[in-house]
Amino acid sequence: MMQQPTLSHQKTRAFQPHKLSAPRDFIVPTIINEIEDNVPLLLEIGAGKGKHALSFATQNPGKQLIAIERTRNKFEAFAKLATQQNVDNLNAIHADAIAWIVHAIAPRSIAKIFILYPNPEQHNPNQQWLNMPFFEFLLSRLKVGGEVVLATNIEAYMDNAAQQASAVWCLPNIRHHVPIDSERTHFEVKYLARGETCWELTMRKPEGYKTRFDDWHASNVKDKI
Repeated sequence: MMQQPTLSHQKTRAFQPHKLSAPRDFIVPTIINEIEDNVPLLLEIGAGKGKHALSFATQNPGKQLIAIERTRNKFEAFAKLATQQNVDNLNAIHADAIAWIVHAIAPRSIAKIFILYPNPEQHNPNQQWLNMPFFEFLLSRLKVGGEVVLATNIEAYMDNAAQQASAVWCLPNIRHHVPIDSERTHFEVKYLARGETCWELTMRKPEGYKTRFDDWHASNVKDKI
């Protein structure tokens, strides 16, 4: 029998999803409840103007991508392009990602999560994704074997993320340099053109992984497991 991992994050302050209200005008996308079991569902947090989301969805027609952006002007540019390109396996969402995920995403339903070039929060490190109690909830929405892909051009951010992934979240992870010809996001293009080094951290959810939210659902979320 496989031994379950020791999860040091169980000793951290717990996220409290029940205290979050649903975003304004919240509607669960139809695809979440109607997606077929053999179609992977992916999530991008902080999609910006949608460069990665549009490219990924176009290149991966057999996968469904939900891409969330909070900033209005960026989202409006993203939504306009998504409408023009008519990519039917992409859902562009204008919302705060944390509240939206709490109210829309079921446990163990996401195959991969992209967090590409997030705000480094250098003056408020508690708001960095892997330092937040919400990260445990996010992992509960990930399928076994699913991945979280984080990219940044801030070495200190990556150092902390890699340390947290191993020591706090007990996730197998691989860190590497982003290729200099990569063009996933507008930020990535800009940083690499300036000769900066960009890093990527890929974290995998192992078999037997447990969180405190594996059975937690918002009232409107349907669990297909």
